[in-house]
Amino acid sequence: MADISPPDGRSNQAGDGKGRRRRRPDRKPTNRRPESGNSNRHAARQQPGPPDKQPQLRDANSWRRPPHHNYRQAYAAIDLGTNNCRLLIAKPADENFVVIDAFSRVVRLGEGLAQTGRLSQKAMDRAVGALKICSDKLRKRNVHLARSVATEACRRAENGEEFIERVRRETGIVLDIISAEEEARLAVLGCHILLEDGIGPAVIFDIGGGSTELVLIETGAPVPRILDWQSVPWGVVSLTETVGEEAEDEAGRIARYTEMKRLVSESFADFARRIDHKRSPDLRLLGTSGTVTTLASLHLDLPQYDRRAVDGLIVPSSSMRDISQRLSTMSPEERCQLPCIGNERADLVVAGCAILEAILDIWPAPRLGVADRGIREGILRSMMSADAEGLEKQQALRPNGGQ
Repeated sequence: MADISPPDGRSNQAGDGKGRRRRRPDRKPTNRRPESGNSNRHAARQQPGPPDKQPQLRDANSWRRPPHHNYRQAYAAIDLGTNNCRLLIAKPADENFVVIDAFSRVVRLGEGLAQTGRLSQKAMDRAVGALKICSDKLRKRNVHLARSVATEACRRAENGEEFIERVRRETGIVLDIISAEEEARLAVLGCHILLEDGIGPAVIFDIGGGSTELVLIETGAPVPRILDWQSVPWGVVSLTETVGEEAEDEAGRIARYTEMKRLVSESFADFARRIDHKRSPDLRLLGTSGTVTTLASLHLDLPQYDRRAVDGLIVPSSSMRDISQRLSTMSPEERCQLPCIGNERADLVVAGCAILEAILDIWPAPRLGVADRGIREGILRSMMSADAEGLEKQQALRPNGGQ
């Protein structure tokens, strides 16, 4: 069994004014084929992607994923982020896949990282505990091929490599600390199919715990082409810890929220200038993160989170702004009482709202697509595609073309 990795999908329904739904390809095959401490220190770590150095996807004009011949094999993907540990296990289904097992837990691996530059012992213990559960699931599901990745917290931490070795020793999982470029590419690969149809470039973003990736893509092909991208070290955990604790009064909370938006907007400034001339009358925007799925749940007034209702939803951007601004004035205790937020997200969701509003300022699309999928799905699609291509090549080398 390899180190670890998985993907995902869903269906198309008409909305009721709360938001429209796109067809989601989890359940039924479609004709579309996705591929397989301080502000100065943070600003200095921006990772832009000018047009001459892009994370590359496959050439969509010359490549189509070959059909999968072995539908019994299970594939897995683990995404260990700054805030969450997530696992998906799936099997191929024609040109898509069917999820057979999943796991998600808030581990807050990056807790305290902004202040110390290191992963804390408690945070590492929480992450290892979650990864042990993932390891058990991989064995029980007899996973054929897997990939496990770690993102910003491990990229940034002084003891990131030590933690990776501990995970290998205690769980058997070999984590790959991926670059910001790879993180952006996988996020696009995992969720781009949920973009609205339209003309001109579109923006896909991923608000994580320790960083946020913005990607400008050209659509119109089975696999989009990345035109430009930016990664900044502001996620819901890093931004929350950098601006400090919330004030007890509403005026103080508003000031804190304003400072959050300022920090993020400054980090995005170069990217905003680069893509400004790419705007078209038909702006499209798609977000993948706990922030957008949580706000979408509030938009729908869901009593509890329902992925089937949220993944693929298209929401008016004005509604997401209104919800963001309302949450920013509430106390943590008040936010805890809201469905789909609770204790786990009450202190972090405000930072996510600030990042989202900064993105809407850069790319003021009238509607926002919501994706409850991303890196794990991108990993799964990549592995299944590569495996299927390898099988075809092996068969072609056999006598009589493998017949």
